[in-house]
Amino acid sequence: MPRHRLPLFAALLAAALLAGCNTTKEDPTAKWTPDRIYTEAKEELNGGGYDKAVPLFEKLEGRAAGTPLAQQAQIDKAYAQYKAGDKAQAIATLDRFIKLHPASPALDYALYLKGLVNFNENLGLFSWLSRQDLSERDQKAAKDSFEAFNELVNRFPDSRYAADSRQRMTYIVNSLAQYEVHVARYYYSRGAYVAAIARAQTAITEYEGVPAIKEALEILVNSYDKLGMNQLRDDAKRVLESTYPAAQETTAQRRKSAPWWKFW
Repeated sequence: MPRHRLPLFAALLAAALLAGCNTTKEDPTAKWTPDRIYTEAKEELNGGGYDKAVPLFEKLEGRAAGTPLAQQAQIDKAYAQYKAGDKAQAIATLDRFIKLHPASPALDYALYLKGLVNFNENLGLFSWLSRQDLSERDQKAAKDSFEAFNELVNRFPDSRYAADSRQRMTYIVNSLAQYEVHVARYYYSRGAYVAAIARAQTAITEYEGVPAIKEALEILVNSYDKLGMNQLRDDAKRVLESTYPAAQETTAQRRKSAPWWKFW
């Protein structure tokens, strides 16, 4: 590059750097009090502006660190993340809150919200339209949800969230049992009768007394019959008839007509 162009190049470079500095966005919350940040964040949250609420709650966590307001901001941030569909981040925020604030008066709500995040994740937004219930989806989140609700009701039996948590736990247990039956039904439909028996027996032994057990017994009876194991078939049939003597419609018919929310 010719020498006489160097000063011009340096001047242009400096101007570009200054222009870049001038485009840096100024933080509009820089002079806000923690109370104002919280008010603005809550307005965004209540108005459905979850993506805008999250960074405001994060700012508040830093500005009000070590205060009850910071704890509230963390809980509200988790809820905003959950509502925004960022469930992994919501769980991470709640786990951090539970670890850092084991004596917080909001701990029962944190556990409830953690259970709720995983519970809804399993149901899916349009599962009720397709009649695809919790038992036909991945079970890990269901078990995580149950553990959170279970911890809540054991540690805080008088919490305002305990009754709803118990209802959801009932649904989850029923659905976990139904999952085993769903797999057993899959194996049976493909002629894998030994595998169907194994999964049906798992449902019967691990989830005693839940509604799915009726179909599990039906699968046992039919699978033993297909295998020519008549004694075991007759034993399973006696248990089925003695346990469910008044049943009229088939399990398959009930499964098609009964929505998941029948528990509420």
